[in-house]
Amino acid sequence: MDHESKIFIEALEEKNLEKLKKVSKADLHNHFSLGGNRSFIKEMTGIDIQPFKGIMHSMEEMHNWVNQYQGDKFNSLEMRQLMIDATVVQAVRDGVKILEIGEDVWALDTYFHSDIHLLIDSFKQSQRKYGNEIELRLQIGLSRHCKISALEKWLEPFWDENDFYSIDLYGIEDAQPIENFKNIYRKAKSKGLILKAHVGEWGTAEDVRNAVEILELDEVQHGINAQKSKEVVHYLRDHKIRLNITPTSNIILGRAKNYATHPIRDLYHAGIDVTINSDDVLIFDSDVSKEYLRLYESGSLTVEELDEIRINGLKRRLLK
Repeated sequence: MDHESKIFIEALEEKNLEKLKKVSKADLHNHFSLGGNRSFIKEMTGIDIQPFKGIMHSMEEMHNWVNQYQGDKFNSLEMRQLMIDATVVQAVRDGVKILEIGEDVWALDTYFHSDIHLLIDSFKQSQRKYGNEIELRLQIGLSRHCKISALEKWLEPFWDENDFYSIDLYGIEDAQPIENFKNIYRKAKSKGLILKAHVGEWGTAEDVRNAVEILELDEVQHGINAQKSKEVVHYLRDHKIRLNITPTSNIILGRAKNYATHPIRDLYHAGIDVTINSDDVLIFDSDVSKEYLRLYESGSLTVEELDEIRINGLKRRLLK
């Protein structure tokens, strides 16, 4: 057992969150506009963003929270930069060594004056200023509700840049058929990007398999409903598809009952490649260290199992 594993296991057994934050970990499912450190944001802006309390009964409740605490307050390049800064600060304070975040393609025109290099440098600037020790993996973001023609137009400046590591599709899962994104994902694959999509949080196990097959995904954001089908679980395991899971988000959004019975337990035991991540820190109060501790305290996974997941998340994946 190496030194970090020893500290990690001790921290979990002692239920010592501050000690846990000192151990290296990855955050591979983080939406930076909601992923920042709340104390940093308050210090820099005076805006006090409070996490949601209780269980949400619809996505409308989540949108209401965003409108209450963010609204138009962050709709400028300066404030967009601050939110990137806050996410890097959050990662550093949580011991995150690999941080995968990115911007939605529509935001290039909205916030970054249609300048792809300004967008890229905004992320790199935050890394240089607050998190030089972090491996920053830039992601191209696609909103599922947008017209394909608009996405293709917005994507053009992104394709020729080598700074991007992955592409991700998110939003309401049934906004439009997954087949509509096939050509975009074929091009992304030709550019050497890791292919990801949000699926199986609200949708079915078959939705997960279909998305993986049609888009040739390497990783699924959430994917927890795959647990409901043995056939889909076996498919994901055999094809080495990674699930980047966010337990607290799943629980607060009513997608899982609690930590003890969260699908990550069965998915891990079935041999699926799973990682533990934050999702939206500001809404769910869900930094990565807290996720590990909450799963341990619930009895969902053992310290050794959680350490294996932690180490696995830090490994660089090879393209298929």
